[in-house]
Amino acid sequence: MAAESDYDALKLENQLCFPLYACSRSIINLYTPFLKPLGLTYTQYIVFLVLWEQDGITVGELGAKLHLDNGTITPLLKKMQDKGYVTRERSKSDERVVIVSLTDEGRALREEAIKIPASIGQCVPLEPDEAATLYELLYKVLGKFSS
Repeated sequence: MAAESDYDALKLENQLCFPLYACSRSIINLYTPFLKPLGLTYTQYIVFLVLWEQDGITVGELGAKLHLDNGTITPLLKKMQDKGYVTRERSKSDERVVIVSLTDEGRALREEAIKIPASIGQCVPLEPDEAATLYELLYKVLGKFSS
């Protein structure tokens, strides 16, 4: 039988995953009052962030950038298409590839979302250098799982 001190690794306070999980949920919840008037979920918003930067991207590239699998991204894109924000078309050179593009309505939503990042930034209790360090560390961890 293990000694009681051996079970310290199982304490919630000793888990890196828990503060990451809880913080992620809290940050995403901060977006709700800003996204709700636009009729968007957080996941739809991050899809828009990618498409506003790189319109006409494949579903595979979009999923890779957002760390989302096809089972998650396909119904999400269908809902966005049903709302008139994006189109999905098969590539002419490879029928297996689906290209996602913004509609005029999807591009116009960018203007309505312009103030969201600054608004969220005011809600997070980090100095700019702390935020930059956290960003770097999180992408370091994500990079490990992406390779």
